[in-house]
Amino acid sequence: MKWKDADFNNGIEKIRAVLIYGPDAGQVDEYCDRAVEKLGIDKDNLFALDSNDLREKQDALFAESCSPSMFGGRKMVIISNAGDSDARIINELVDHSGLCATVIVCGGDLRAGGGLRTLFEGGDGIAALACYTDDARTLGALIQRELFAAGITQIKPDAMTYMTTHLGGDRGITRGFLGKIALYVDDKKIVELEDVEKCLPDTAAADTDEFLYSLTAGYINQTMTALDRLLYDNAEPNMLVRMLDGHFKKLLTAVVDGQMPRLFWKVADKFNLAVKIWPESEISNVLVRLNELEKQLRTTGMPAEVLLRDFALKLAVRGAKLSVRRRN
Repeated sequence: MKWKDADFNNGIEKIRAVLIYGPDAGQVDEYCDRAVEKLGIDKDNLFALDSNDLREKQDALFAESCSPSMFGGRKMVIISNAGDSDARIINELVDHSGLCATVIVCGGDLRAGGGLRTLFEGGDGIAALACYTDDARTLGALIQRELFAAGITQIKPDAMTYMTTHLGGDRGITRGFLGKIALYVDDKKIVELEDVEKCLPDTAAADTDEFLYSLTAGYINQTMTALDRLLYDNAEPNMLVRMLDGHFKKLLTAVVDGQMPRLFWKVADKFNLAVKIWPESEISNVLVRLNELEKQLRTTGMPAEVLLRDFALKLAVRGAKLSVRRRN
């Protein structure tokens, strides 16, 4: 069955397995943590396994999942980074007659009709919960909820606009920033634009904007300089790949549906140019390649920075060629 947030809150204690998947890795992690908390899982009753080790450690997985706890209490098994190629083993596990642990399967942006989504969306006693990146509406509601709960009394409109245009790709990053801004303005209880601009460098907002919007506008030098700064400041390549994915999805929506996002004035011209030069087919191909790149970063052991730099340079060059083609 397909779940939403309310279904998770009311049903996690009643099912034997749930697939938590989607492009927002921070939100996937958040739901996983909530499952552990709501079910009261003790650390001795928790068995975690990456999908890369699934076949090699299949016997251990089934032994942990199908045997009562030695310490008493409920058991949980978490399988991380699962993909459709893991569907057969996971199917055998969740349908095993001796299963006595709650199984949490965490995945990325899985395709509709793929093995895992088909299994969990259509099965009895199991469920699938999608974690999509926050849009302007849901992100704005999240920002207000978190900051007002922390005692903030007012968020200035320009500060809200800045936050909704710079956050949202990863729920974990968003919550981390909101916690910091709440502490920063604790004395006055009001969030203003200058407060946000001072606190947001933890996510390298200015350089991230320069990287994302220059890349799709075809500004090669600006793209690579911004990427150099981000990596120098220890930005995680995986995080940047997810941000690229969210950026190209936002671009795709603008190109296909004509729905322009709320943009900070400094990046509006670059995004408007990108909408004019990138065709739908090219954006769709990039999204497929970004998914492949994320898998490479997890599985190949190749230096993440090298893979990201090569990929970013090729995309920026492609953007530049598309721009020239449009002018001609």
